[in-house]
Amino acid sequence: MFGDGDLKLVVLYLMAEAPRHGYDIIKALEERSSGFYSPSPGVIYPTLTFLEEAGFAVSAPEGAKKVFSITDAGSSHLAENRDMVERALEQLERFGRKMAKAREWFGWDDDAQERRGGRKDDELRSVRRRLRAALAEILDGPEERARRP
Repeated sequence: MFGDGDLKLVVLYLMAEAPRHGYDIIKALEERSSGFYSPSPGVIYPTLTFLEEAGFAVSAPEGAKKVFSITDAGSSHLAENRDMVERALEQLERFGRKMAKAREWFGWDDDAQERRGGRKDDELRSVRRRLRAALAEILDGPEERARRP
């Protein structure tokens, strides 16, 4: 999802907003991406360890969790790379908005909503499924068919 070093900067940015624990960072990224990007703990915790070892963050125990805060060195590093982190966040948010619209338009959440007891118009759901199948057939078919108007 992010280029080399971008995730580290985004995590620093989130810590600059407020001290956070790993799960809070995961949830913040999920919210900013409209639910599209939810990094695993296996990605976030090594990033936090790196930032702490680099002197950009410091952790303190809070109950059973470690809460990470940005250091002065981390704030300086973030300021030096402000343009990069802003571009990374904008890209994440823009892509998340587009994916949220696609999920809504194609009804990709219909089955989950039905399992939760939500009611969708059967005819509309059927049309969406047929459209998805037709698009998949075109995209997965021979190249000349995909180029056909």
